[in-house]
Amino acid sequence: MARRIDVTGAGGVRLAAWEFADPPKTGEAGQAPGVLLLHGLMGRASHWAGTARWLSERRRAVALDQRGHGQSDKPEQGPFDREAYVLDAEAALEGLGLGPAVLVGHSMGALTAWQLAARWPDLVSGLVICDMRASALGAASQREWEDWFRAWPLPFATLGDVRKWFGEDDPWVERPNPARGEFYAEVMTQAEDGWRPVFSRRQMLAARSTWVRDAHWEELAGVRCPALVVRGLDGELGRAEAQEMVRVLPRGVYAEVPDAGHLVHYDQPLAWREVVEPFLDGVLAGR
Repeated sequence: MARRIDVTGAGGVRLAAWEFADPPKTGEAGQAPGVLLLHGLMGRASHWAGTARWLSERRRAVALDQRGHGQSDKPEQGPFDREAYVLDAEAALEGLGLGPAVLVGHSMGALTAWQLAARWPDLVSGLVICDMRASALGAASQREWEDWFRAWPLPFATLGDVRKWFGEDDPWVERPNPARGEFYAEVMTQAEDGWRPVFSRRQMLAARSTWVRDAHWEELAGVRCPALVVRGLDGELGRAEAQEMVRVLPRGVYAEVPDAGHLVHYDQPLAWREVVEPFLDGVLAGR
């Protein structure tokens, strides 16, 4: 199943939230513990479908299409700043009745998660940070992304072409990565002239510009709940920085996933579950 629930984000933006499995039945004591899953830049809620299904064995897991992504609104003038994304996630927690919840975030979604956790600690019982850096990436990084977006051979004639380009031919790919090809095929939609992304690349750059030039250590230090920092061995978050993030977090824990790049939960879903599930069980047990 895939059940859509519309929630209202900051400024009235309509956000699509998704449940990919029925939550466990609970007695009169109350509903199952909540989990909100936040994808990264250019992602969508469906990227969490596999994770949401095993989470739903013991929890109510909901994945959010963030503004500008998936089937949520893509306001022409934004805003796409950090404040908007954090307020959207807070509104989703409140509107879905999930809090206090565990937040599971990948990349940009992880930054949103820890910024929310630092601001509203009563709404967050635990935090999973997947392959997101706390240090500033710098202006050069934004220029590299602008060049990369211009290199996309749009429109793609078929989804097979999408998979091949992002999994093999993309100059950012160091070696063939079928999972990466599948990841990007999932964010394409068929237009009159071929396959194009469901998001605006201009809006993605606008969203990214609001956090790549800043460091986020102070907000990370403000997170009071248990927090798991997960990195792929070949991802964008280096081991030294990940371990420093764990040190800065008052209740931080470290894990790494072999044979995974930036898309940890997509590259190695079984290994991802093996490192995340015990942590979440500990949060559920109050450890």
